[in-house]
Amino acid sequence: MLNEFREFAVKGNVVDLAIGVIIGAAFGRIVESLVGDMIMPIFGAIGGLDFSNYFLALSSDVTATNLADARKQGPVIAWGNFVTVAINFAIVAGALFFVVKGINYLRRMAAQEPEAAKTVEPPREEKLLEEIRDLLAKKI
Repeated sequence: MLNEFREFAVKGNVVDLAIGVIIGAAFGRIVESLVGDMIMPIFGAIGGLDFSNYFLALSSDVTATNLADARKQGPVIAWGNFVTVAINFAIVAGALFFVVKGINYLRRMAAQEPEAAKTVEPPREEKLLEEIRDLLAKKI
């Protein structure tokens, strides 16, 4: 059973999947930092908005003005945090769209290369042999 598990774990697909998950998690952190540290402050500077602290208190006991303290005091709907996560998603989806578009472009270019190879001019020796063959065919 241990050998079967080792064979399963070492197969290429499992290892590739594990690497993809790890890279995806790191990419998620990069996007989170991009949105939280670079994009959201621009929105805040333009409109005086800071989405991260927007919330709706579900009880009258919540008197805090920031989300972290409000969560300690009682239940809240953190809709500002949701807006930030939605922007994160939109950025990740856009980035993945352009990655897939680039990969599809490269695949199309690779598929066209064999066709281009077919239209290449034959070597000089082949041309001469074809001419000789054609001349011999005319004399017969």
